[in-house]
Amino acid sequence: MAAALKFVGLDVGGTTMKAAVVDDYGLAGPSVSLPTEAHRGADVGLETMCETIRRAVAASRLTMTDVAGIGVATPGLMDIKLGIILDPPNLKPWRNVEIPQHIRKVFHKPVAFQNDANAAALGEHWVGAGKGAPSLVLFTLGTGVGGGIIVDGRVLEGEHSHGGELGHLRIDLPDRGRLCGCGRRGCLEAYASATAVVDRAREDQAGYRGPTRLREMLAADDVSGVSAKDVFDVAAQGDLLAQKVVEDTAYYLALGACAVMATVDPEMIVFGGGMTAAGDSFLAKIREYALRFGLAYPASKVQIRFAQLGSDAGFIGAAACARQLVKQG
Repeated sequence: MAAALKFVGLDVGGTTMKAAVVDDYGLAGPSVSLPTEAHRGADVGLETMCETIRRAVAASRLTMTDVAGIGVATPGLMDIKLGIILDPPNLKPWRNVEIPQHIRKVFHKPVAFQNDANAAALGEHWVGAGKGAPSLVLFTLGTGVGGGIIVDGRVLEGEHSHGGELGHLRIDLPDRGRLCGCGRRGCLEAYASATAVVDRAREDQAGYRGPTRLREMLAADDVSGVSAKDVFDVAAQGDLLAQKVVEDTAYYLALGACAVMATVDPEMIVFGGGMTAAGDSFLAKIREYALRFGLAYPASKVQIRFAQLGSDAGFIGAAACARQLVKQG
């Protein structure tokens, strides 16, 4: 019996890049991480990517001859068809960098290139929360809100490589809504990202007259040490204002879910990122609002779940992209 094909998945983040060898069945070997150090420039970054790949292969006690293909997932704006990362805000000062071309030249292997949230969605679809589902939409909840759409096992990239930018679904008026990092107003990201949870909590406590632990946590001008998890923890301890912030967050995420139900009609909607630690009660609130505001039939059928792969979803999904590339010739 022939040995299962093996692929390297590399997930490049603003702080670290993480890679592992993943076999044909989605089983990952030991992962390795190296600091991205984007400030040192794209040339250094490209070599760090290659070194991370080498170390991942070595960690699995393999050589590059054992690898059938490589998948690379990066954040920010990109042209997937041309294989160029354009102007990623988390990888300054990289600009117009040909990533897959460089890695292909170094390793002489097929190289797949994908947006990091798209890759995470494909990973969850392959061996995570969406295993066996024909279609899936993933919301990634972190500093911002990302997303990926999988239909019939394929990433919906869009004509201009910007399919699945779910953080920029409009859930409020564009002339009066909260300001998003993209420069526009009313985007889901401005309401439901981990950063937005802290911002909304600070604003709410400023005008709140009842007792709340949020006041002590968030009254200072610098709240960089406070996380969305802190707000959710205070809510779990019975703080009424924190509970309102959590409830509002579920409401906003449900509005995003309703939008994708109406456009994609997926079998499953998955939420990933740090806020999944809020637990089943938070997920139940999202489901409740989605049933209330979504189109009745798809809202009653769609499965709403938390992601399962955690921070491994990016490199597993990148490997899945390489797997698709190799198997389709």
